[in-house]
Amino acid sequence: MPKRVIAGAAIVAIIALGGFFLTSQMGRFSADDDEALVLYGNVEIRQIELAFRVSGRLEEVMLEEGDAVIAGDLVARLDAIPYSDALKIAQAEVAIRTAELSRLEAGLRPAEIDRARARVAELEASARMALQNYDRQEVLVKSDVVSKQIFDESTAALRVANERLAAAREDLAIAIEGFRSEEIAAASAGVQAAEAAASSAQTRVNDASLVAPSDGIILSRINERGSILQAGEPVLIMALTRPVWIRAYVEEPALGLVAPGTLAEIFTDADPDHPYQGQVGFVSPVAEFTPRTVETPDLRSDLVYQLRIIVEAPDDGLRQGMPVTIQLALPKKAGDR
Repeated sequence: MPKRVIAGAAIVAIIALGGFFLTSQMGRFSADDDEALVLYGNVEIRQIELAFRVSGRLEEVMLEEGDAVIAGDLVARLDAIPYSDALKIAQAEVAIRTAELSRLEAGLRPAEIDRARARVAELEASARMALQNYDRQEVLVKSDVVSKQIFDESTAALRVANERLAAAREDLAIAIEGFRSEEIAAASAGVQAAEAAASSAQTRVNDASLVAPSDGIILSRINERGSILQAGEPVLIMALTRPVWIRAYVEEPALGLVAPGTLAEIFTDADPDHPYQGQVGFVSPVAEFTPRTVETPDLRSDLVYQLRIIVEAPDDGLRQGMPVTIQLALPKKAGDR
């Protein structure tokens, strides 16, 4: 037999044996292990894009890539002067509205009421004089001593004097009674609107400071000091320290062995002698085709169910996308102790 044919046959045999070996070692679960279900998955670490809720000029970024951050830490801030000025204007408007409401609720001062009374007395005297003049002109016009024009002028003066007296008496009644409830209610609503505007302005001032919502590690620093940012434009990208999840898939025959709360051990290739502890937190109710990220020897077209395992005490040994092996504790069979 030619040497090239023999060599080719040997290569095919080696490949076949290697494929058989991988098939026997890398299943989604081990049917031979009565105490553990073996799955394969990947580490998932959530990421957050840190951004301001308001626009403005970036004044400072406090962190670099790789820095650890604790929830509540200040990570960046905008130039807040425009928002501080707007807050002062809003607070001044609150003060004006509050003073107006207090004035209406307290009513007029005694001195103002006395002045209204004096005004009524003054106009009463003017009205009497106008009446006397009218009576005199009425007699004279009948005797043709004065002209009709002079009499008409005295008539108009009496009418004006009476109208001014009526208005003064109405003002005095209002001063004694106080302001109407509708006016006070409108002033109170004005105070509430001004306070809401001031609160909104204060929120914008606070939003000019960007704080970390959770513990994590800074992955990317996107913008630098002096950048003009729009609201929602990312400044930093952060990876959360917690929670850390493991995404894995289980075939339908083994689905009954997996339930939320099932205990798990997670093994990494980097440190297989120190497993992480965890438990199943979610099992998908919907089947899907096996994703390409699952490295198993079974057919890619198989339907599987996704599950997520919560790692109880994650550390720096678990990285985003890292492949891991999971062993799930199987439920005890009837009669087992």
